[in-house]
Amino acid sequence: MIDLTSAKLLAKLIGALLSEELLSTESPAVASGEPQDLRIDFDGSSYSFRANRTMFDSYVVDPRSIQGISRGVLGDDESEPAHDPGHFVIDAAARLDLTGTTVANYIAELSATLAADAQMAATGIPSKQLVQLPHTEMEGQLTGHPLLVANKGRLGFAASDCARYAPEACQTLRPIWLAVSRQLAEFRSVPSISEQELISRELDPPAQERFQTLLREAGADPSGYLMLPAHPWQVDHVVRQLWSGSMLAGQIIVLGEAEDDYRPTQSIRTLVNIDQPTRMQVKLPLKILNTSVYRGIPRHCSLAAPITTHWLRSIWEGDPVLHTHAVLLGEVASVTVRHPHLADYPGVPYQWDETLGCIWREPVDAFLGAGETAWPLALVIHEDPDGETALLALAERSGRQLSHWLDALVSVTLRPLLHLLHTYGVSVNPHGENLMIICDAEGMPSRLVIKDLVDDVCISTDPVPARSWEPDGPMRVLPRKPWHVLRQYLVDALFLGVWAPLGQLLDTHGMPASSAQLWSLTRNVITDYANAHPEQAAQLGATGLLGREFGRYPLNGYRLRMGYTDLATRPPIAKTGSMPNPMYNPN
Repeated sequence: MIDLTSAKLLAKLIGALLSEELLSTESPAVASGEPQDLRIDFDGSSYSFRANRTMFDSYVVDPRSIQGISRGVLGDDESEPAHDPGHFVIDAAARLDLTGTTVANYIAELSATLAADAQMAATGIPSKQLVQLPHTEMEGQLTGHPLLVANKGRLGFAASDCARYAPEACQTLRPIWLAVSRQLAEFRSVPSISEQELISRELDPPAQERFQTLLREAGADPSGYLMLPAHPWQVDHVVRQLWSGSMLAGQIIVLGEAEDDYRPTQSIRTLVNIDQPTRMQVKLPLKILNTSVYRGIPRHCSLAAPITTHWLRSIWEGDPVLHTHAVLLGEVASVTVRHPHLADYPGVPYQWDETLGCIWREPVDAFLGAGETAWPLALVIHEDPDGETALLALAERSGRQLSHWLDALVSVTLRPLLHLLHTYGVSVNPHGENLMIICDAEGMPSRLVIKDLVDDVCISTDPVPARSWEPDGPMRVLPRKPWHVLRQYLVDALFLGVWAPLGQLLDTHGMPASSAQLWSLTRNVITDYANAHPEQAAQLGATGLLGREFGRYPLNGYRLRMGYTDLATRPPIAKTGSMPNPMYNPN
């Protein structure tokens, strides 16, 4: 019997490896169009399946069509339905040139992802019900990164940890507050908020008094310590162990839980306050490997977050397009904690130096007007366990035709990103988790929300006068990159990571809109922007969003090629080939 959840993961794996040109079929597949019957041969085994090609020349495999073919004793082939992604990795390992370490770890990530997918398939709620929920409750229903196959690998979490702390568990948790000596910790914030103002906003007076009393009882002077929340898993698995010397020396004191309940977002390490939604979101390090990297907080990120927010806020406040059409969720304060032994030793793997700290981010709820709702952009590519789409449910809520609703979505999402990129030479990483959409009281997309700044903001190598001052001190805060690299964030995160699966949903569900219409709408927004801003011709030419092709950066190949060796830094993803631009129109 075929397990459909497992077969879907196998189909995603085959499609990703073909799309990233890590594997190839025996007979060349033609460009996008009708489904094709394809086959991959390995030593001793083969796989046949039916697949579509998308406008990016990516492969979308039908999970029900996959057959595993083995060589019979008499030389004849024996075929049966295939649904095991781990078995496929074993069969493909030699062709992919994988080490035993990579095979073992990748199968562990795939298996953890499968376990999470199975839980979501069993407990997922109907799309029409999902779109009615607050955004904090939507997060646990969304199925993860659409391009990364092992998107819920979470190496380091046990099954019991996933049941308590993973988004799909839909459980609440309470961070553990710590007091850390100022000899180890540094507080930074935007000018509009002080350390005491932040603590007073985040903790009720009884909690503040309780924590102050605990510090005094421990013989500590409260003025010599910074208070910050930590994830309960991190406290148990990392802080009490790796930082034991600092705890014994009284430099780290565990204060306990506060009163508020939080829920994890899709990123796991970012928590949203559900008891008091106008309190800050908190981004907390977790020493787990998930979606290609360990989910700690690099010290340069926590140090730079407030000044980056202050700089971006100055751009937002002076620009009517951004101020009116996009909400910036600022990372307004942070605590950075240096490990006394590992912080500066050369060659230490990065995950050991990112284990303690906090970034406080503004909540989206504070920016919502009467009747407005907000939801993660990833919601538009969600299908419930019965195959019903959130996209149609969202459009139905507005009472408008899907094509009209889709037009608004594309415009609301893309125009602020084009403006930020070409006017200021600033790129963000606009994937479905980092962007949110605000809908008006009628359910129509009206404003864009941009978050997760300091990890992902880059600026152009070329100076841009409109940027004015830049958030640099003795060291550069933000990476400088050429225009075609800045463009790639938009291409990979939004076009390939959201629009491509959205177009696939439109086509496979036979909706009253198609992927061709989606790309036409996107091309029109880019063309209209270019026509309205002739002064930006040089920047628009450098980004080339309507050119013939884009570079292909293999997210899955990054993990398989890099393996699981400890590294001192997060290495960049290398370009491997190109992919056609679905918006290219030579006429």
